[in-house]
Amino acid sequence: MPRITGLAAAFAALLASPVLAQPKEITVAYFLEWPLPFEAAKLDGTFEKELGLKVNWRAFDTGVAMSAAAAAGDVQFLISQGVPPFITATSAGQDLKAVDVAVSYSENDNCVVRKDLEITKDNVQELEGKKVGVPLGTAAHYGFLKQLEHFKIDVSKLQVVDLTPPDAAAAIAQGNIDVFCGWGGSLARAKEYGNVLLSAEEKEAAGIRVFDVISTPGGFAAENPDLVAKFLKVVNDQNAAYAADPEKFVPMLSKDSGLDEAVTKDQLAGFTLPTLEEKLSDKWLGGGVQTYLKGVADFFVASGNIPSALDSYDGVVDASYLEAASKL
Repeated sequence: MPRITGLAAAFAALLASPVLAQPKEITVAYFLEWPLPFEAAKLDGTFEKELGLKVNWRAFDTGVAMSAAAAAGDVQFLISQGVPPFITATSAGQDLKAVDVAVSYSENDNCVVRKDLEITKDNVQELEGKKVGVPLGTAAHYGFLKQLEHFKIDVSKLQVVDLTPPDAAAAIAQGNIDVFCGWGGSLARAKEYGNVLLSAEEKEAAGIRVFDVISTPGGFAAENPDLVAKFLKVVNDQNAAYAADPEKFVPMLSKDSGLDEAVTKDQLAGFTLPTLEEKLSDKWLGGGVQTYLKGVADFFVASGNIPSALDSYDGVVDASYLEAASKL
C-alpha cells in the first residue's frame, strides 16, 4: 500500500473529521418588561430569516437563572445578562463568553426606599435595621452593595431578602419590605411607593456603572462562529435602526415587553445603546469590560458574595464575533 504524502494525509484527515452542522434551532434567553430594539426582529421573524433556523424565546426573571439554563444546555444566547450573574458563573468555571454589550442603563436599575420612611441620602443611616428585597447575585445586588459602601453602611445591619424584581415590587407596594432594588417595569412600579437614594448621575459619579452583556456558551460559539456573528449583526442592525427612528419602535417594543407605551418610552429613555464601533473600542470590549469585570469580581470576593475571582477576565470576553459581525 503506497504511503500517503503530507498533503494527501491532511486532506484525508479533513475528510475523516466530523463536520459540525449548524443547529436546526436555538433558544434565546431574554427579559420581559425590558424593551430593547432586538425585540422588533424577534416579532417580525428577522432572526429566523437571517440565521436560517428556528429561534425559540424564553423569558427569565434574573441573569442568575439564565446562567443555570445555559449550563444545562437549554439556551444558546443570553441577551442582556447582568454583569454580576455573568461574573458569578464564569468565576465558578462555567463556560460562558461575553460577546457583545447589550445596553448601559444606570437610570433603569436602582434602589427605592418607601416614601413613608422619609429616608434620603441626607439621613441614610436610618436604613439600618430595614428590610431590603433584592435579587442576589444580580446587577441590582451589586448596585445595592456599592450604594451601601458609598454611604458607609454595613450590609449586616440590614435585613436582606432574596426577591426577584416583580416580587420585590409587589412586596414594597404591600409594605412588606422597606427597600426595593431591581430594574425595568418592576422599578417603575416600585417608584410609585418610594424614592431613589441616588440618581443615575450620582451613581455613576460614585463609580457605579450598570450594563449588561450578550453572552453565549463558549463551546457553542466556537462550533458556530458564523451563526454567532449573524446573530450579533441582527441585534446591532436593530439598534442602529432604533437610533435613527426611536418612535417607530415604541409600539412593537411595548407589545413584546408587556409594558404600556408610556412606560416603554420612559424605559428606553433610560437606556444607552453604544454603537457597534464604540463597543469594539477600548472603553468596552477592547479592554474596558474586562477591567470592569475584574473590579466587580474582586468586590464580590471582598464582600463575601463569591468565594474567589479569576486572575483575569480577558478569557471570558471574546470580541471576535462582534468584529466578524461588523464586516457582514
